[in-house]
Amino acid sequence: MANQARLSPLVTMTTKHLSTGSACPPLGDGVMRCYNMTYCPYAQRTRLVLAAKNVTHEIVNVNLITKPEWLFEKNPFGKVPILEQNGRCIYESLITCDYLDEVYPEPPLYPADPLKKAEDRMFIERISQITTPLYKLYYSKEDEQTQKSCDDIKSGLDVFENELVKRGSEFFCGGRPGMLDYMIWPWMERLPMVQMFAGNAGIIIQDRFPKLMSWMDDMMEDAPVKATYLQPEAHAKFVITFDPDHSRYKSAL
Repeated sequence: MANQARLSPLVTMTTKHLSTGSACPPLGDGVMRCYNMTYCPYAQRTRLVLAAKNVTHEIVNVNLITKPEWLFEKNPFGKVPILEQNGRCIYESLITCDYLDEVYPEPPLYPADPLKKAEDRMFIERISQITTPLYKLYYSKEDEQTQKSCDDIKSGLDVFENELVKRGSEFFCGGRPGMLDYMIWPWMERLPMVQMFAGNAGIIIQDRFPKLMSWMDDMMEDAPVKATYLQPEAHAKFVITFDPDHSRYKSAL
């Protein structure tokens, strides 16, 4: 494959995001490929699980603004992540991650107890209490909307703080990260942007979220997280490319 970079013994990645008019790189027999966009939190979910499972794979980055035509052949919605192997494609982040957990059972990322697994899967859905106001914050133009978004984000974080207290463990899934930890991490990684975009209104106070802040520190030491991590400034620069008025976000540059 042209324009490749070797990231580790397990991963090969295209060095640019392929766009309209580009050819889809040929895929070797038996090779696991993940179609990705560097700044996409949903694709990051799949990359986290690939790393946690130590799956040898290659990553093909695609431009989601000027999408290559062949992307719709892999996923009719034209979105990432997509896993492809031996001519078969699987898409949607939770589906790809559950698939990987079943095909590569070690280490298991869900609890063995079906009820606890169901509870974790339900709790994964609660990340929307953070993601929805976070996306509103990115492009809010009024101070009132900015404040409301920040308040809603903090209320969402309260839910996860209380759950960590209830579980009494280092990670949501016990003594090491599991599926719930990895499925919510991409948006936790982006939390520093709240203050970058909102100033004092976005300050996340340590005293309010002691367990969650400790969890974030521990997650930052996890190898799969390190393998997919981007600095807050990189995320912020990507977000503001979609806003014609960059002056509001000078602190994020």
